[in-house]
Amino acid sequence: MRIATWNVNSITARLPRLLAWLESSGTDVVCLQELKCSAEAFPAEPLRELGYEAVVNGDGRWNGVAVLSRVGLQDTVVGLPEGPDYDGGQEPRAAAATCGGVRVWSVYVPNGREIGHPHYAYKLEWLEALRRTAEKEAPGELPFAIMGDYNVAPTDDDVWDVSRFEGATHVTEPERAALEGLRTAGLSDVVPRPLKYDQPFTYWDYRELGFPKNKGMRIDLVYGNQPFATAVKDAYVDREERKGKGASDHAPVVVDLEL
Repeated sequence: MRIATWNVNSITARLPRLLAWLESSGTDVVCLQELKCSAEAFPAEPLRELGYEAVVNGDGRWNGVAVLSRVGLQDTVVGLPEGPDYDGGQEPRAAAATCGGVRVWSVYVPNGREIGHPHYAYKLEWLEALRRTAEKEAPGELPFAIMGDYNVAPTDDDVWDVSRFEGATHVTEPERAALEGLRTAGLSDVVPRPLKYDQPFTYWDYRELGFPKNKGMRIDLVYGNQPFATAVKDAYVDREERKGKGASDHAPVVVDLEL
């Protein structure tokens, strides 16, 4: 089974590339983030024509997540259980489904904006709620993974120049400690160093020639339980999808499982 996660940065803008990539890559399940569309406006029909069902969590603003599957969708969940509110409600940042015997969560972790901002505290609260969800769902023999844009670089090696992030979010100890909380819940980072490229980055800013100069970050992550990690036979960042006109600022992270 081939599973992927991809922050598409607007599914409307990226739909032609997504459809072409699904056809060429042979991906069975893909977790999407930053849909920037409502569940009602989600382009379900062209995806259905390719054989993909979808569970969608979106409200038309800048968030939104989905799980696409051509191997079935069972036990779907929309929203993070016991997740915190922000600005009067729960943002659409999580969705889950069991697909062909594998349980996946698609997550778009809050950015945090800047240290000391209410959104930073919200980010840490959100990650704590995610840890509680992992504690409940990760145990057992069912392969289980939380995939998506975590907006956290796990180590200094996961940013192109850590000195440029001094005093900024994405690299702070509280954020990284929250990732450690997922490990204590029984999950591990199953793509710490993608096998097909020397650099592990998954995101490059549109500004300042971020991609051509490889000024990137590894913030799109796959955390899986032991049955999931044991089944991983290959993994890579599809850098080709960051190239060319109309690309997202994130590349897909692809994991091949032997179940």
